[in-house]
This record gives sequence, structure tokens and C-alpha cells, in this order.
Amino acid sequence: MSKKESFVKGTLILAGAALIARLLGLFQRVPLEHILGDVGNASYVLANGIYFMLLPLATAGLPSTLSRMVSERHALNRPAESERIYQAALWFAAVTGIVMSLLLYFAAPYYAAVSRVPEAAIAIRTLAPALLIFPLIAIMRGYLQGRNIMIAGGISQVIEQIVRVGSGISLAFVLYHMNAKGEEIAAAATFGAVLGGVAALIVMLYFNAKTKRQDKKDGLLQAKDDPNRLPFSKIYLEIFKLSIPIVLSSLTVPAVNFIDGSILKPLLSQHIGSEQATYILGILGNRAQMIAGIPPILAIALSTSLLPIISAAFARKDEEHLHQQVTLAMRVSVLTGMPMVIALTTAAYSVNGLLFSTRDGSSIIAMLTFGTIFQITMMISNSILIGVDKVNLSMVHVGIGVTVKLALSLLLAPLLGIYGIILATILCFLTITLLNVRTMKKIVPFSIMGGRWTGFLLTVALLSGVGYGLNQAGIHLVSVLPDRLAFFVTCCIVGLAVVGLYPVLLVVLRVVRKDELATYPGPLRKLLSPLMRLQRGGQPSQGQ
Repeated sequence: MSKKESFVKGTLILAGAALIARLLGLFQRVPLEHILGDVGNASYVLANGIYFMLLPLATAGLPSTLSRMVSERHALNRPAESERIYQAALWFAAVTGIVMSLLLYFAAPYYAAVSRVPEAAIAIRTLAPALLIFPLIAIMRGYLQGRNIMIAGGISQVIEQIVRVGSGISLAFVLYHMNAKGEEIAAAATFGAVLGGVAALIVMLYFNAKTKRQDKKDGLLQAKDDPNRLPFSKIYLEIFKLSIPIVLSSLTVPAVNFIDGSILKPLLSQHIGSEQATYILGILGNRAQMIAGIPPILAIALSTSLLPIISAAFARKDEEHLHQQVTLAMRVSVLTGMPMVIALTTAAYSVNGLLFSTRDGSSIIAMLTFGTIFQITMMISNSILIGVDKVNLSMVHVGIGVTVKLALSLLLAPLLGIYGIILATILCFLTITLLNVRTMKKIVPFSIMGGRWTGFLLTVALLSGVGYGLNQAGIHLVSVLPDRLAFFVTCCIVGLAVVGLYPVLLVVLRVVRKDELATYPGPLRKLLSPLMRLQRGGQPSQGQ
């Protein structure tokens, strides 16, 4: 298997695991939303918001940095150094895990009070033990990915989610039938993350032990008293030089969600009342953010497969190839993300009615989901900047974007309510994307769509109209079918129509052209190749 094939296979494994994890997470949110109540839902949102904000800080960006350092050492036939780096990373994870766990536990009541949901303290504290476990899991995943053992991270992620969802729902329903309060049920549900972490740790320990046995057999392990071992101080210096900008760049989405959970109720309570603000916080966190997290998965997975090529082209100073690959990475991210964005946005009312207890908040779900197209371009452009050794600029752009988010939220929330907060999120992602693209163009001139924007925007407009029209027609089925069945049928119709017509319109309107088909990733080539007959000029490209 070639390096390119191995990388693509690893990417697909991790992307598949991420998709399964996301769907399982959505499966968990659906029953919980029905039983938690307004305070319970708000507590659950706040607990997860601060947890996912602290988790990247607890690992300090080490997984991706460790993966790179380990891979480099093995490529240079210095496996003993990679083991020493791994040991240093594990010690760091253990210490930061303890610090972050204690910080979360003792700060919980204060954060809950500031966020105007004091009942959330118990749910936040319940998550504290997870911060002891997940930094170790993250380090093990990064190490094994550096050894090109992708299956370990994929399996552990799926097992973690299965245990997390199963135990969280089970514990929540036990307390629900015991007539516990909403915040106590939320705490039981969040404790599933701790149990899922234990399960994932067991999986990673198994793969770690298996790898160590093979290393011992191959004679790769270094004696503990070797005088030439790298000192931890030198290792940490190298790690933090790489990891700090990476972790700050990766914090955008958790930071945005954390800001929303922290400021929504204080900003909106005076305008719509405390109870209604609590209810909207639950809708934003337990419905909108979960559904809006689906579109980026496939686009990021497909585009990620191009990034090593970009890094290699930059290192070789091959400007022509770099131009081609940067253009393709950005174009693929937009093209693959858009159909899911359109489908979920136009069918938001039906998706909401199908999954959740009420249809309230459908417009919130639609608006936040639409904005994920800019989240996709932001994340891909961040990765490209890292690939061309501009990670510090990526970090600065993220800081500017988060500042824009906070300032606009404070400005727009009194005027537009929750929609002002969501608009601030969209503009945050767009700001970072524009800053990233401006920097990328200074390195290599490129264009995402060039003269194809008209065709692409026309495709989006036509499909948005089709999706919205089909959704409006489909929801009338509630008069002849049970509500959830009617919404399910409508979701299927909208999804099939949008996803089916999307590639056809891209080809017909020449957004995608025959002469460039060979440069696209394999899955896209297979999808688009038969449709190229719709373009004038003969048969489609057969590039492999």
C-alpha cells in the first residue's frame, strides 16, 4: 500500500468514526431533550460547553503535535526518541488532567451562577472526572496515529460513544422515573461521558500494549538507563513551540459555543424573561448545535486527504502544484459541504419535528446550520495555513474572529435576540475565513471558484427553493399521517431531492468541469464522472 493510499485509508477510518460518533451523540440528545425540561436542558448545554472548552486546553494540542513528532522520528529511524517523547506527553497529560479536573469541579458553582443557571453546577461537577481520563486518551491516540495505527483511535472513539450514550441515557431515565429534578437528570446524563472515557481508555491501553509487544519483538525499545535519552525539558520546548498555536487555532468552535452558553441568558433574560431565555439556551445547545455539527464532517474528511500534498508542495517550493492543491482543497470543502447544509437548513422544521419534543426553534436550527458553510471553510483554511507553516497567523486570525463574535453578540443580542447571537457566530467564521484566504493568497495566488461563483450561487438558490418548497408541501402530511412519520417522509424527500439534484446542477452549470475531474478525490470522481455527459464536449475525464 502506497503512502497516499495509507493516508487516505486512515483519513476515511477517522472520518467514519467521527460520523458514527456524531450520529450517536445526536441519538443521545433526542431522548434527553424530551425528559430534561428547560432547566435540565440548559444545565446539560452549559456542562458540555465548558467541558469541551477545557478539554483542548488540558491536552494543549498535543495529539496532533505528538503525531507529527512521532511520525518524523520513525521516518528518521529514531524510534527510541519517539518513545521518550510519548513518555513526556503522558506525564504532561496526567498533570494537566488533574489540574483541569480540580479547576472544573471547584469553579462549577461560580460559572453556573454567572451564566444565570445556578442549577447547572451539579452537571458541570459530574463531568470533572472525565478531564482526568481524556487527556491520556488523546495522547495515546496521537501517538498511535503517528505510528499510522489509525484503527485504534477509530475503534476507541466509537466504543466511547456507545458506552457514553448507552450509560448516559440509562442513568437519565432511571433518575427520571425516580422523579428527580431536571438538573439531577442532566448530571446523570453527563456522567455517561466519564464511563465512555473509561471504556475508551481500556481500548487504547489494549492497542498500546499490543504495539509495545511488537516493538519489543522488533528490538525498538530503549533501555531506561540509556545516557543518550532526550531530556524532558528539550522535548517540552519542542512540543509547546508547535502545539500552543495549534490548540489556540482549534479552539474556535468550542470557544464560540462556550461564549453562547455563558452570555445567552444574561443578555436575553431582560428582554424575554428568565424562563424563556433558559428554554432558548436548551434549544441552541441541544438541538441547533448538534444538527449544525453534521455538515462539516464529510467536507473536512475529504479535504483533509489533500493537506499532506499541500505541505509537501510547499516544502518543495512547487508553486504550480501548491496553487492547484490549495484551490482544490478550498473548492472541495465548499462543494461537499453545501448539499448537506441546504438539506438540513430547508428541512429544519421537519428535522426538528421528527427528532424533538416540540417544533419550537426551527428557525434557530436553520440559521445556525446555514452558517456552518463558513465554519467548514474556516477549518479547512486553518489547516492549510498550518500546512504552509503559518500556524501563528492562523492563531491570530482565530483570536480576531472570537473577538468579533463576542463584540457582535453583545451588540446584536439586544436588537435581534437569539438571531443576533447566531449572526455573530456566522460572521466570526466568515471573518476568520477571509483573513485566512487573504494570507494564503500572499503565499500562492489562487481562486476558490473563479468565474464559477454565478453558477454555484445559482445552484444554491435553486436547491434552497426546491428544498423549502418540498418541506412546506411535506409538512401538510401531518393531516393524513402521524406527525413523526409525516416529518420523516418529508425529511427523506427533501434530502433525496437536494442531494440528488446538487451534482447534476454543478455539472450542467459548469461549476465542475471535465478537464479538472482527475484532480478530485476518488469518491467525488466516481460520483461526478457519469454526469459529465451532460456537458458539451465529449466523454468525461478518466483520470485515476
